[in-house]
Amino acid sequence: MNPQLFLAFLVVAVALACTPGVDWAYSIAAGLRQRSFAPAVAGLCGGYALHTALLVLGLAALLAGMPGVLGWLTAAGALYLLWLGFSTLRSWRGASFNGPGFGTGTAAPGAAAPASQFRIFLQGMGISGINPKGLLFFVALVPQFVSPDAALPVPVQSGLLGLTFVLLVGVIYSCVALLARKLLQARPGAARQVTLASGIIMLILGAVLLAEQIVPAVSAAMNRG
Repeated sequence: MNPQLFLAFLVVAVALACTPGVDWAYSIAAGLRQRSFAPAVAGLCGGYALHTALLVLGLAALLAGMPGVLGWLTAAGALYLLWLGFSTLRSWRGASFNGPGFGTGTAAPGAAAPASQFRIFLQGMGISGINPKGLLFFVALVPQFVSPDAALPVPVQSGLLGLTFVLLVGVIYSCVALLARKLLQARPGAARQVTLASGIIMLILGAVLLAEQIVPAVSAAMNRG
């Protein structure tokens, strides 16, 4: 693999991972509302690992070239974000270091139950894995840093770059969750406000994604009429 291309990829990947978005919102909420934020971060990484596998198998480019399928995936991801945003807003008043986990119910003292941890993992994986923009990121960005003349085959290079991004987001999102916990642990009022903001961010991004699919469809239908 070309060292210069790899370093350039690292710079771009770090910049993208450090850009606040729904992943940050989920990481912050997990840092504030869970005894351990590891399942949430692992879920986010799992979603990007899924995108990496699709890229290596060549399915990512195939899906990106099918607007109809991509549109349905975008709509599904948008609805999922809306549901998660509503779930977060519903329990934001109880947000604190020892507060309830995502979804309904209150976590028992100590570590969260295994089922609850697995649910949090799946929610994180859904956020990054169902988001079509993540798929397009891998399709549009990763190939630019692959060298056809390198000793390693192109699929192997693509997989290494994808896994590098997974590792980077794991580290960065863990730091985000940890900083949220350290800075807001002793400030329940601020913790509630940040959790409220996280839920609102999820709702806004979900609404934008859904509008991107509905508005063109409605316009096309009106033009045909």
